[in-house]
Amino acid sequence: MKKLSFLFIGILSMSNIMAQDLTDAIRYSNDNIYGTARYRGVSGAFGALGGDLSAISVNPASSAVFTTSYFGISLSNLNTDNDVSYFDGNSSSSDSNFDFNQGGAVFIFNNYSQNSPWKKMALAINYDQVSDFDNDWVAHGTNTNSNLNLTNSIASYFLTYANGLRLDEISAFPGESYSEAYAEIGTYYGYGNQQAFLGYESYILEPVNDTDNNTSYTSNIAAGDFNHRYNYVANGYSGKLSFNLATQYEDNFYFGLNINTHFFDYDRFTALRETNNNAGSTINSVYFENILSTTGSGISFQLGGIAKLTNNLRLGLTYNTPTWYKINDETTQYISTSGTESTIVNPNIINVFEEYKLKTPGKITGSLAYVFGKKGFLSFDYSRKDYSNIKFKPTSDSYFSEQNNIIQNNLKAASTYKIGGEYRLKQWSFRGGYRFEESPYEDDNFYGDLTGYSLGLGYNFGNARIDLSFDQSQRDYNYQFYNVGLTEAAKIDSKTSNIVLSFGLNL
Repeated sequence: MKKLSFLFIGILSMSNIMAQDLTDAIRYSNDNIYGTARYRGVSGAFGALGGDLSAISVNPASSAVFTTSYFGISLSNLNTDNDVSYFDGNSSSSDSNFDFNQGGAVFIFNNYSQNSPWKKMALAINYDQVSDFDNDWVAHGTNTNSNLNLTNSIASYFLTYANGLRLDEISAFPGESYSEAYAEIGTYYGYGNQQAFLGYESYILEPVNDTDNNTSYTSNIAAGDFNHRYNYVANGYSGKLSFNLATQYEDNFYFGLNINTHFFDYDRFTALRETNNNAGSTINSVYFENILSTTGSGISFQLGGIAKLTNNLRLGLTYNTPTWYKINDETTQYISTSGTESTIVNPNIINVFEEYKLKTPGKITGSLAYVFGKKGFLSFDYSRKDYSNIKFKPTSDSYFSEQNNIIQNNLKAASTYKIGGEYRLKQWSFRGGYRFEESPYEDDNFYGDLTGYSLGLGYNFGNARIDLSFDQSQRDYNYQFYNVGLTEAAKIDSKTSNIVLSFGLNL
């Protein structure tokens, strides 16, 4: 159990957190570039083509394909629809928001020396939104358990943390406020003791012996059926800013390097309301609220090349290093219960945890494209990323070591396939694409594959262009309410639709 340092200045400053887990690691490891409308219109299959600002985020050699300096920006509207099922309950939700999702410029410096094989150099800077975390849904239903135990109640969450802990390490001293006790317990004993404290002070837990050295607990909630209503609300985004250098060698080879800075901001609110009419329960209603705020920043590198094998056939190859993140977390908690005994435990404390690190997996991408002169192209990208290589650090920390073992045992290498095409008719461009992403989980029934398609339209004014795209993707997955105790999961069928409008200008 991690020890937590104490600093009381209206909030509590603490060390390592026990909230981040496998699902959080996957969230910050995804690199789904929203990108320009042209890029999205062909489902991101741009690794062997270049000449697009968001393609630079896929293959850094892409900037050297530009013939002139170029500037572009993109706006997007993302809509997320969820169909949620939980035992006998079903619900639906929809969330929509507008974003500035891309902006950048590339500057071309031609080499006019006839004796040099290096034809030009490109310098570029580009921002792409990588993920949008905005999402909200509700799961509700009656959780039944034929074994007549408490694994289907929130009581099992608190019992899991409490059993084995001394009563005087999870309870308030006489005259001590909930805020003072919650802070002190977190400081000296850790996050797990705080959870047991919430369960005990809300009358969910009952010590077998009412003595300081007691380490065994029962529940004032009796086994049976439980009505659950779980609210999930998330906000935030992740982005990538790429600083790019690329060059063209002879007429057929392009090479590039990206230095990428990554950043994300993620806020999550969850609330479970549990009710029961079970015989023997002195607690019939529980409301348990958790808020997590996470920020992170990181760095990664990319090396890439594009080769024109013939006048029409192009080959691309890119290596993405892992991203090395530094992450900070803050949490708040609240619980209330009612029944024979009723209370509200609101510590009114923000737990500020010590910075920790996350290393996401590297990725390799191979690309192939066939260009039909000025008429258009067909393009294919294949990527592979081994999610079992995700690591929380420091690895010497017992909790992070446990999570890394869970990651290795439950995640796998996953492939992504993208295919897209463009047809040009005078100033008009018509686009379409398809993508398929394998689940990073060994059990893809728990977290399914992603499938998506895209359509796009563009108009070239000569020195300027405007592009519009629509893409939609779908994935089924299970969302587990808690990591211990009440580990039931809601089944979610999630569909995202994205409209992107881009404007570009030759400089």
